Amino acid sequence: LMSAFDVETMTNQQHLSAAVTLPVELVDSHHHFLDTGKNKFQSFLGKFVPNESYLPEQYDRDVVKSLSEAGVTLVGSVHVECMPDEGSKESLWVDSLDSSVKAIVGSCDLASSMVDQNLQNLKDSSSRLRGVRWILDCVGPVEPGTATHVATTRHNGIDYLRGSDGGYDGEVVPDFERGFALLETHQFSFDLQCAPVQLLQASKLCAKYPNIPVCIDHLGKPRTLLGADDSINTEPNENELEVWREGMRAMAKHSHVYVKISMLGYAIPGWIRTPARIELMKILVREVVDMFGA
Repeated sequence: LMSAFDVETMTNQQHLSAAVTLPVELVDSHHHFLDTGKNKFQSFLGKFVPNESYLPEQYDRDVVKSLSEAGVTLVGSVHVECMPDEGSKESLWVDSLDSSVKAIVGSCDLASSMVDQNLQNLKDSSSRLRGVRWILDCVGPVEPGTATHVATTRHNGIDYLRGSDGGYDGEVVPDFERGFALLETHQFSFDLQCAPVQLLQASKLCAKYPNIPVCIDHLGKPRTLLGADDSINTEPNENELEVWREGMRAMAKHSHVYVKISMLGYAIPGWIRTPARIELMKILVREVVDMFGA
């Protein structure tokens, strides 16, 4: 599964697009709409991007038109939650937009005491609801320069995958697992966004629930493997790579787990900038395809 943004990035680079065979049709597996200036349900997101909007007209300009010019037809897209205060309100809003969206991955805190009702509310909000994401990236407190996502502050920075003992070396938090198990009842998939160091524990959770399809977001999120965009480093962070590889191999053992080739600039900022960065990106993508299949 590849995001349209990453395909479109390749089409805009002559040194890449000449050597790449692009698909004739594409389903964008991951994108967001937002309007923090108008949507009251986006108050948490608005703390970080106040009065920002990205709507179907911008998406059509940036993605649909650009792909069309490259000979690629966008046949649909998947809208993925963007940290709303209430998931069903976001999906209702997305459902009301005139857009390319064919499926919605909504937001739900699976550790909430109201999780069953919240999942039902999501299902009722749109016939296009297909799954749930709750951002889990947590390697410690939220600090600059770490893989911990600011979204974890919504649940006091607890690592839902490894925080059963209050730290980062335990088991899955029981309340989160209880909510995760309910996804099967509601016939929802789960979008897994976590740090590479959390993948082994995520694999154990997935093994217990083979009837819940899981899609790993963003290539499993290996992080800045060649340093910042302006770094001249040509040697990847082998320690980070090995942690990522071990976790992805464990996840690939499960036939109900899939992966999105997306947000490539997180793994290698400026990945289209130098031959070394392009080559490492090719290696990462090929490894993922080898592990999970095309």
